[in-house]
Amino acid sequence: MLRWTVTFLIIAIVAAIFGFTGIAAGAAQIAKILFFIFLVLFLLSLIRGRTGS
Repeated sequence: MLRWTVTFLIIAIVAAIFGFTGIAAGAAQIAKILFFIFLVLFLLSLIRGRTGS
């Protein structure tokens, strides 16, 4: 999932360089959402891994 976040972040940067601000804003928003989902899942796996063993 972190790979998708980086992909959308790169798309946002390239789109911003070429002046496609709408596409850049959309890709940046998707990257932000995916990053927070990744962060929540990562923290849950850390907590679950400690209590599960």
